[in-house]
Amino acid sequence: MPNRLLDINSGHNFRDLGGYQTADGRTIKWRQLLRTGSLATLSNDDLTTLAQIPVTQDIDLRGQAEVRQMPDRVPQTAAYYHLPVFDEDETDASHSNEEIAKWMQEEGNGYRRMLRVYSRMATIPSAKRAFRQLFARLLANQNGATLFHCTAGKDRTGMAAFLILSALGVPRETILDDYLLTNQVTEDFREGWLAQMRKELPATPATEILINNRRDLASVHAAYLQKAIGVIEDRYGDVQHYLTNYLELSDDQLHQLRDRYLE
Repeated sequence: MPNRLLDINSGHNFRDLGGYQTADGRTIKWRQLLRTGSLATLSNDDLTTLAQIPVTQDIDLRGQAEVRQMPDRVPQTAAYYHLPVFDEDETDASHSNEEIAKWMQEEGNGYRRMLRVYSRMATIPSAKRAFRQLFARLLANQNGATLFHCTAGKDRTGMAAFLILSALGVPRETILDDYLLTNQVTEDFREGWLAQMRKELPATPATEILINNRRDLASVHAAYLQKAIGVIEDRYGDVQHYLTNYLELSDDQLHQLRDRYLE
């Protein structure tokens, strides 16, 4: 069985959605659907790894400023598509410590901010446009893997993965496990970064509040995704109606998607 974690040395949170089983007993094909963090810092060896899969579509869910500041390094086998979920980054993955410190002086602000982000991802026009175009690209790609990513590979990417896995018929429990896997695979990087931040800042209660808020911004909680799901269910009844009525995926397109990515 292939590894779920890709052999990428100069990037974080590069994972394969292959191997997950659907409710009807089918399985997602390996090396066809890849969810990742930023491609901006990839080494030449990393690009070779992705090209050998081969990755044939690179779908960038970041905002305009993020793309300008840290453009993707795109595998030579892949076409690049920019599908911004937000016009500007609302997840704070690309904001400076100084910017975030101004917003994070109250305990729980990081957690509450992420709940708002997920609620907006389920409803705002730019997210709807991005996710509709994402499904169009998945249907159009008949050879090779589609890679989709944001900056940290956890929120915009996590929402996209939730929608894709739901469309393929993967049970909710499995989807949530995949979503929470981000915390495990990024733990060393995240906690090392927070430890360095604590070392550089004065030892005060305000510093601990900031660190806790930054941890909530840099990790995922089940409640974040469940917030989006709750909004979807309140407005559309369930995720399937969200896919068909809101994102306008036809039954035929859903069948095509499953035929393409399941075995």
